[in-house]
Amino acid sequence: MKGQTDFDVLVIGGGLVGAACALALRGSGLALALVEANEVAICPTDSSWDSRIYAISPGNVAFLTRLGVWQELDQQRIAPIEEMQIWGNDNAALDFSAYEAGAPALGYIVESRLMLAGLWEELQEAPEITLFSSSPGSCLDLQEEGAVLKLVDGRRLSAALVIAADGGNSWVRAEAGISVTTSDYRQQGVVANFVVERPHRNIARQWFVEDGILAWLPLPGNRMSMVWSTSNAHAKALLALSPEALAERVAMAGGDALGSMQVLTPAAAFPLRRQDAEVMVSPRLALMGDAAHLVHPLAGQGVNLGFHDAACMARVLMERGRQTDVGDYGLLRRYERARQLDIRAMQVMTGSLQALFSSELPGIALLRSKGLSFTNRQQWLKRRLIAHAMT
Repeated sequence: MKGQTDFDVLVIGGGLVGAACALALRGSGLALALVEANEVAICPTDSSWDSRIYAISPGNVAFLTRLGVWQELDQQRIAPIEEMQIWGNDNAALDFSAYEAGAPALGYIVESRLMLAGLWEELQEAPEITLFSSSPGSCLDLQEEGAVLKLVDGRRLSAALVIAADGGNSWVRAEAGISVTTSDYRQQGVVANFVVERPHRNIARQWFVEDGILAWLPLPGNRMSMVWSTSNAHAKALLALSPEALAERVAMAGGDALGSMQVLTPAAAFPLRRQDAEVMVSPRLALMGDAAHLVHPLAGQGVNLGFHDAACMARVLMERGRQTDVGDYGLLRRYERARQLDIRAMQVMTGSLQALFSSELPGIALLRSKGLSFTNRQQWLKRRLIAHAMT
């Protein structure tokens, strides 16, 4: 039997993607460990709402269900997206319908902390996964025969493979000397939740406005979550508003589509950037989630890409030959190649849309309007876009 500090796979980062990856590797016969530098936030017992929410695709709902997580979440705190409406200039519009797609929903809006708590509850019931929480790393040594992680408390963990799922500012990636290419959008994502006067009817609404990209996402009951991708200056101005003034400003920006609003959770903001790691794998190391790639949030696909990474990695490792070293570079390249097309396609799409709808060049507004209207008339194109977003 191996010693308690020796593992086959060491996942570093216990957020949504890292936790999902560890769970997906259950039943592989591999000795697994998960290291999280911080205390894991557990859902509070009160009725407050998390301002950080995600639109989870049906494909990833199926993935989380296979992990035993989704079906254990409080379904009263999850809202389906049954329709999506997008507006540009001159009332140009584009809409997508779950009914037309023959699906119950286009996606599901769920709080980050709700999913994280569900993942960790499942992790704590998995005897084959050793958990190290509140355990920052101090040194990572990637050697030809294996990897050694030293924690700040002096413990040493060895593994044949290290999986970095520790976010956009990945410590593991830096320790491994993997460079990143970053494009700063010079924008902030301002988020807040609201109680609204009128029923949202499970419609996700998005406007491309002068002040950026405004999204209203349905929450259960008469609640909705806002994500406003906007300039740094405008984000600062929004954060400076009183709750009453913010609610009025957001309602007005959306044409009072849901009537009057009241702030449910205070506004917060995070910087927006695109980021690409130079490589997703090297001998004994694989990157996934935000550690490997960051995309603009306008399509809500960041965490979905990360879950795709986790599912793909689990599949590659579990389908390998039993004699194959899990840290073998050739094996890890299978994972990298399998993920490249999906990631690049999403980065190109979100980056192109961001550039198109933030441009002030003459004639661009007309081009945007014609593009939305044209797409809305092409049912085959809409079906392809829906199919891709639902995976």
